[in-house]
Amino acid sequence: MRILWVKAGKLLPVDTGGKIRSYHLLRHLAGRHEVTLVSYYGGAPDGEYDTEIVRRFPRAIPVHTAAPETAVSTAVHYVRHLFSQSPYAVTKFSSPEVRRLIADASHEHRVNVAVCDFLSASLNFPTSMTTPSVLFQHNVESVLWRRQAAHERNVIKRVAFAVEAAKMDRYERATVRRFSQVIAVSERDRQEMTRMIDPSRITVVPTGVDGDQYSAAAGSTAVNPIVMFLGSMDWEANVDAVDYFCREIWPTVKAAVPPARFRIVGRNPHPRVLRLAGDSVEVTGGVASVVDHLRSAAVVVVPLRIGGGTRLKIFEAMAAGRAVVSTSVGAEGLDVRDGHDILLADEPPRFAGLVIDLLRDVGKRQRIEAAAAKLAAGYDWSVVTRQFEAVLFRAVDMHGVSEPLHAAPLEDVAARVSGITSDVT
Repeated sequence: MRILWVKAGKLLPVDTGGKIRSYHLLRHLAGRHEVTLVSYYGGAPDGEYDTEIVRRFPRAIPVHTAAPETAVSTAVHYVRHLFSQSPYAVTKFSSPEVRRLIADASHEHRVNVAVCDFLSASLNFPTSMTTPSVLFQHNVESVLWRRQAAHERNVIKRVAFAVEAAKMDRYERATVRRFSQVIAVSERDRQEMTRMIDPSRITVVPTGVDGDQYSAAAGSTAVNPIVMFLGSMDWEANVDAVDYFCREIWPTVKAAVPPARFRIVGRNPHPRVLRLAGDSVEVTGGVASVVDHLRSAAVVVVPLRIGGGTRLKIFEAMAAGRAVVSTSVGAEGLDVRDGHDILLADEPPRFAGLVIDLLRDVGKRQRIEAAAAKLAAGYDWSVVTRQFEAVLFRAVDMHGVSEPLHAAPLEDVAARVSGITSDVT
């Protein structure tokens, strides 16, 4: 099968949930199929990235789409699109060169199926394609934006989020119908999308985990009362989560277990996150080995109130044999059992109480750890990729597209469009 995979933004380094999910699926698919990854990005041209992405995925086509971004140019670009019917989170990822690549590949039957990775790349896909296309929905974006608007404390940002949420709801409803198949990452997301598209066209492919990487931390129980949060610390949902935890939950935990420390692990900590650091709160920034930090953590917390999709950080913690306390939003879409392999709480007093119990009761913590590791073992990326692959085959079969035997390589199309001026529209 010949697969065209289109992703907005750099895939490397593999340091966010979406990148992790896409990277491992691509890695396993490329071992069995001809996968052409169109990885397009703005900002400054990055020759090192272009070289590395082709080294890892030899059929990759890196595309640079815009001049270096500044605060002023970003603001001007946003204002230019303020009255667009499409949400800014999508329009800013539109590229003439990428649109041409996709259109030519489809028109000339160079691929069997095209994958739109995240809704952000969708404006580049033609309204009608002769090639079957699959939308990979890591989140239901309209839900994510509504939650951000509801929990944002800054009035101006709250209004902006509300406007974007309304645009996203209209755009998402219309756009999902353009794709042959839609892949959701959870049953919760699938249910949300059934109001947008025929449910028979939506398939759930669950989140996976690199079992070999994280199982190295399993089998041992932490000695020190370290409570850990793991995630990209420049993402709004994670910033809100740790801010909420430190304000509403951590004081209770610290009072009950004075030696306890809260460790926030993740790249690019936002200024709001950096201000949380103190005697009992550590902000690490990016780290060389997440596994080492998981090994030393007694409890992993996921106090998310906003966001969508599924949280890879939970399966990673579980694969490492760590006990997890999460909100229901943080764990939604995952096949977990409250009280068995995870503990769930949405009110600060109960959340704090569960963390305290795990810090004090080693036996209870070990039971949760063992059940968590067993659950995560069934979600290795090699298994999950087979489910994703089945959806691609279904999309091809439904269109009756036969394997192209004589088409020129897609790289020839890339060469023809490489001279196009590629400022983002």
